[in-house]
Amino acid sequence: MTLVLILGAVIWGLGMVMKTPVKARFLMLGLLYVAVLFAHLILPDGHPLRQMLGGGLGSWLVLGGLVALIAVYRAGLTRMRARARVLEADRADDTASRTGPFSDDELERYARHIVLREVGGPGQKRLKDAKVLVVGAGGLGAPVLLYLGAAGVGTIGVIDDDTVSTSNLQRQIIHADADFGSPKVHSAAKRIRAINPHVSVRAYNQRLTPEIAPEIFADYDLVVDGTDTFATRQMVNDAAVAASKPLIAGAITQWEGQVTIYDPAAGAPCLTCLFPKAPAAGLAPSCAEAGVIGALPGIIGSIMALETIKEITGAGTTLRGILLLWDGLDADARRISVAKRPDCPTCGSI
Repeated sequence: MTLVLILGAVIWGLGMVMKTPVKARFLMLGLLYVAVLFAHLILPDGHPLRQMLGGGLGSWLVLGGLVALIAVYRAGLTRMRARARVLEADRADDTASRTGPFSDDELERYARHIVLREVGGPGQKRLKDAKVLVVGAGGLGAPVLLYLGAAGVGTIGVIDDDTVSTSNLQRQIIHADADFGSPKVHSAAKRIRAINPHVSVRAYNQRLTPEIAPEIFADYDLVVDGTDTFATRQMVNDAAVAASKPLIAGAITQWEGQVTIYDPAAGAPCLTCLFPKAPAAGLAPSCAEAGVIGALPGIIGSIMALETIKEITGAGTTLRGILLLWDGLDADARRISVAKRPDCPTCGSI
């Protein structure tokens, strides 16, 4: 049995060095376990390989059962914690109920929307009933959250584990100098409520992980990705695909930005369809490394907010299946048609 444990440790260690996803590492350990069971089943007693593996078939089955019980327990505990966070976020929002007809204040507040024939009263009601999760309260998340709050999206979730720093204030307009050191989600929630007390804000002061994403995503109609690293975008994309939620995604660097809607359930591509592999080191530097002009996230984030509003109300033509590229240095915009890949490892089976 010692040999198998050593092999398992080697597999796990190599996976960490090669940055193999945790799920893939567990899959390889599972294959090793199946191979051990198979060896005990087909090889006769006293066979040298069985002696090297150690233990008997019964011992390995008991071990596998214990590991399975622990895995089920951890999965259940993770789901319970995620649900508790949702309930905690609900309780943290002590504003009035968002259900029912529009108040006189709301009718006046949303009058410019209601007179638009593409929105009208029914569209504004859909905004009021909608639940939108924004991942990230930074450069892109800031304008998205402000405009969704002002537009009257009834329930806005925001998840981020970062705190406000002075370097954020050049572009992250939802935060103020007095918010230095505060969790970004709390600063953002405070500003949204100050703009519109008729919306509910759920603030998740934590990092989004693959373990909690399914439980949180399940409670929203669509997701907006305002994160700034490819690895995080990939995780958000995977969770949105698994939950069959439309994903309004944006990205910025220096003077350039892009926006699209990933939605394989409606025939549009996902992130993996467009970018099957992560960019090589140095090809996609963060804003901290490459710099970014302060107004750029306002432009791209506003487009993301507009696409979210259009998606909810059904107005106009959205960027589903279209990648919009914006070059702020030359004030140039381009539209590129993008398609879902049948062989995509993330959404090809949808």
